[in-house]
Amino acid sequence: MDGRGDSETSTVNNLGPVTITTPGDRQIVVTRLFDAPRTLVFEAWTKAEHVARWWDPSGVPLAVCEIDLRPNGAFRWVNRAPDGGEGHAFSGTYREISPPTRLVFGSSPDQFATLVFTEEGKKTMLTMTIECATAQERDALLQMRVDVGTAQTLENLAAYLPTIA
Repeated sequence: MDGRGDSETSTVNNLGPVTITTPGDRQIVVTRLFDAPRTLVFEAWTKAEHVARWWDPSGVPLAVCEIDLRPNGAFRWVNRAPDGGEGHAFSGTYREISPPTRLVFGSSPDQFATLVFTEEGKKTMLTMTIECATAQERDALLQMRVDVGTAQTLENLAAYLPTIA
């Protein structure tokens, strides 16, 4: 990803069928097809016992995974530090919950993600749109390689889903 705001598609590090586009100057859109029913993919995104197993791009279970799944409910996900303690935290609130089709959450009022779960036969297409307040914030995320981390996280989810099917 180059951060110019172009609508481009890329496959990240051959991690499978993850597509990342930048259709506008404040958006990053990530899509991936999962070989699992939509209800299962939605559940994996909304239950702490599942998110804790696949969220961290490193593949290590989270140190903390708290989910209050309701509009304006909070979430807090904390990576495990190399010493086994708590590392980087990702937290925010849920804005919209429409099982099993849509989930909107954000870490601030101006930066949020909209996840749309679409049935494609017995599979699920996930479309994640990350909306930033400014083009500079979007570009900063791309420079931090959020595209690579998100692609790896979705690969982790794809590997996890058969364990709960």
